[in-house]
Amino acid sequence: MSAFYEQVATYYDGDAADFDARYWKNPLLQRIRQDFREEVKRHAFSNMLEIGYGSGLDLVHFGNTHPDASISGIDISAAMQQLARQRIAEQGLQNVTAGKGSVEDLQAVYPGAQFDMVCVFFGALNTVEDLNRAAGHLWEVTAPGGKMVLSFVNRNYFAGTVIELLKLRFRAAFARYKKEWGGYSPTQHLPGRCYSPSAIRNAFSRYSLIGKKGYSIVHPAWYYHRLNKVLRRFSPLLWNADRALNKTFLWSWGEYTLFVFKKPGGVNATDAPPS
Repeated sequence: MSAFYEQVATYYDGDAADFDARYWKNPLLQRIRQDFREEVKRHAFSNMLEIGYGSGLDLVHFGNTHPDASISGIDISAAMQQLARQRIAEQGLQNVTAGKGSVEDLQAVYPGAQFDMVCVFFGALNTVEDLNRAAGHLWEVTAPGGKMVLSFVNRNYFAGTVIELLKLRFRAAFARYKKEWGGYSPTQHLPGRCYSPSAIRNAFSRYSLIGKKGYSIVHPAWYYHRLNKVLRRFSPLLWNADRALNKTFLWSWGEYTLFVFKKPGGVNATDAPPS
């Protein structure tokens, strides 16, 4: 494992202990995750891969909702793998596998596998060494006609930049534009980089773009705990405002961007049009 990925693994190993507890206390994170899942469910698949499965919440979810499909995952963190495997065992799921490694290890972990659905929730590809190289590895394991539902921590988060500037936190306001982002934690550094929508499209240019979406455009991001508490009664309105703004150019200015890509080839199927 490279020094870069050792740092990423160490970060998430330390994050694993109270990961689930923090998640279940955050309604906005739960809502975004469910929306990610619904984007995946718009497409038929029989062999799914999740990059960066964390504690295995989504591996288990899709293992239950798609019992006839093979659900596989890969994650860099040994501690997260342990949590995911425990969750899979508790559910008694025989169609779910939680592997360990980086995107570069996919063919070694799942030799010869071809996935007709690849998903990334909450920006696991922000912590790869090289996005273009990662896209090449994903191309190799994606079946012809296969789909990818990929979410990224956005480089151009307008609302977050404004909020941090109003707090006079200038370093935080422009952290996403640095060569290395550093992650969300104020005390621990996460190697990674935030990407603009154009950089993501360039990296995955061999795929067809069939859908796109932004999250937390006007709704404060999940980590603005106090602000979200104050605005709790307005959360549904802010969520719906984000949905409306996805029909404009402002879709690309949220906390997260989501892309649905299709690899050319395979059996023709109905695709969702870009939103």
